[in-house]
Amino acid sequence: MNTIINVLSGFDQAIAMLRNGRLVAVPTETVYGLAADATNTSAVNRIYEAKGRPDFNPLIAHVAGLDMAEKYGAFDDHSRQLAMEFWPGPLTLVLPLKPQSNIAKPVTAGLETIALRHPRGIMAKLSAGLGTPVAAPSANSSGHLSPTLATHVQADLGDKVDLILDGGPCELGLESTIVRCSDGQVTLLREGGLPVEDLEKSLGFAVQRGTNNPKVEAPGMLLAHYAPRKPVRLNATSVSSEDALLSFGHQSTEGQPVAHLNLSENGDLTEAAHNLFAMLKMLDESGAVSIAVQAIPHHGLGAAINDRLRRAAHGRTGKGELAR
Repeated sequence: MNTIINVLSGFDQAIAMLRNGRLVAVPTETVYGLAADATNTSAVNRIYEAKGRPDFNPLIAHVAGLDMAEKYGAFDDHSRQLAMEFWPGPLTLVLPLKPQSNIAKPVTAGLETIALRHPRGIMAKLSAGLGTPVAAPSANSSGHLSPTLATHVQADLGDKVDLILDGGPCELGLESTIVRCSDGQVTLLREGGLPVEDLEKSLGFAVQRGTNNPKVEAPGMLLAHYAPRKPVRLNATSVSSEDALLSFGHQSTEGQPVAHLNLSENGDLTEAAHNLFAMLKMLDESGAVSIAVQAIPHHGLGAAINDRLRRAAHGRTGKGELAR
């Protein structure tokens, strides 16, 4: 069984493992990530193997700051503005990959772009200690619920990860927002922990939604994703005795569920985002046949919560298609 160690006391051990091509699960402000040296091809390939992740699905490279990011991605005025305002934080920028980059090819999945993020906390310190970006998707099997606790990682990946740094519950509980910046445009690729409204306020114009690119440009774009084992039903107004209920605020629902958790009794979307994956996991293990979810407002972080729930509801029926 892999080792779980406190995030502070395990820092030096984590650096040594990453330098030796090993995999380390690391807490971030969003979710736990499965980290490897982003310049080590064999280590990055181990991420794909451990997760069962399709090789066309690129990874996010986490950096220690803007100076490091500019060595790998070609920033324009918009991307630099967003980085300066929202980094460190839950924002990933997809940028043109600079020529002669030493980033391992599996990180970009063969694309001519790279996804870069400067996170808060230990992941950025690991990148600084290594002197290279750290490739790190969520530390879970591909398509499963993202982990927000060290024990979630251990239960899902087991011995596929060499070390787990335990930093307690993740602050946000939702993955980063991802935007592509190119040709003077900013395009939303994935809703996440930074509301799009904040980006638009900073930029002074509307962020473009959707992409016509048939390729997966960033993590989290597959329609079937973030899925529990049990089927998920959205916008539920009634439940059966075989359902588990995930509620929000003070909405009423007819019927008696076998289990019931409330994302936020006060209707707080930040609290709901923090609780989403952990509560879905608990309801998935409750013995219910299916999970019914009440309606979530579609503004602020609610847009990202609804994005994850929509993909969870798609479940295992998806064939790897992009979300549109």
